[in-house]
Amino acid sequence: MSLPAISQVVGTAVPVLGHDIDTDRIIPARFMKCVTFDDLAEGMFYDVKVNPETGEKTDHPLNDSRFDGANIILSGSNFGCGSSREHAPQSIYRSGYRAVIAESFAEIFFGNSTTLGMPCVCASAADIAALAELVSKAPETRITIDIDAQKVHYADISFPITLPDSARSALTTAKYDPLAELLENNEAIENTAANLAYI
Repeated sequence: MSLPAISQVVGTAVPVLGHDIDTDRIIPARFMKCVTFDDLAEGMFYDVKVNPETGEKTDHPLNDSRFDGANIILSGSNFGCGSSREHAPQSIYRSGYRAVIAESFAEIFFGNSTTLGMPCVCASAADIAALAELVSKAPETRITIDIDAQKVHYADISFPITLPDSARSALTTAKYDPLAELLENNEAIENTAANLAYI
């Protein structure tokens, strides 16, 4: 099955603001005892969403019902830093999020997210703060992340975003998952293998 090209992400956002939000905060290590990534949504940001002493939910934005159904995360600089665990972007993706807008990203987190088809785009602190302020007052605000034009649009406002040309091209041409490309080209691989003297 062909992958979809991703030129836009449209939806609503939840502000998960702060800098240096690392992969251990995104998915605590104890949730990584899994064979597949299927059930990782449960552990996403668990230690900031649940009070460890009482077991009750905290007032974290991810627990706020006003943001139910959001598919875009807003954050600060160096998002996804720390260990290179692939489980971090997987937990975000499997929780229904399809893009992250932040000031900057850790390189490995960025790469793993792109492979999932989850764009990570950079914007200025001021633009993110203004969008987060509006979203906090009006969570229903519709946001469009235009990968081709490298712009974010909401209400009657737009601001520039950046991402590497290689990632933009991979997303917009549906070439972001190397494993899927291999599976789709199995016949060509077998033909090549059949013509190799050492196979």
